[in-house]
Amino acid sequence: MKQPLQINFRDIPQSDMIEARVREKATGLDKFYDQIMTCRVMIETPHGHHHKGNLYHIRIDLTVPNGEIVINRDPKDHHAHEDVYVAIRDAFDAARRKLQDYARKQRGDVKSHEVPPHGTISELVPVEDFGRIQTSDGREIYFHRNSFVDGDFDNLDIGDKVRFVEEAGDEGPQASTVHLTGKHNIVG
Repeated sequence: MKQPLQINFRDIPQSDMIEARVREKATGLDKFYDQIMTCRVMIETPHGHHHKGNLYHIRIDLTVPNGEIVINRDPKDHHAHEDVYVAIRDAFDAARRKLQDYARKQRGDVKSHEVPPHGTISELVPVEDFGRIQTSDGREIYFHRNSFVDGDFDNLDIGDKVRFVEEAGDEGPQASTVHLTGKHNIVG
């Protein structure tokens, strides 16, 4: 880290043992991603009175090049966080995962999802149970009535947007499955 680690305690007494664990975990983050500029850790018990014990809330603020990563582990519903060391472990595990994602983005290793083939219904021949799809690159793809999986083939119209799975057929390229695309589908 470029600047010293900051550890703050709220509504709990300062503890050298807890502070040592936080320093150990922070050093692990620094070894994993050496571009961390600052790290601030807040350890608190936000809910004063519980029947089973206090739940610990851990917040980690990391300043990294071109951004900030915040881990805000809310103990609600995590009764394991009655143990401050478990809460610290979980918060730093989450910080490590976020740093991994950040490092991947910095390197350009972000997964890209391939856009499925798509096109427009250009021909329908209901009496012979087939149609054709014109792809974005101008090719014509044959499909059979049974390839349409989103509803009734007879309700399709020329101009409907579809996505499909292409395969080689006896007469050329054909679509093995055809789906109508809606506003939530990926279309390039």
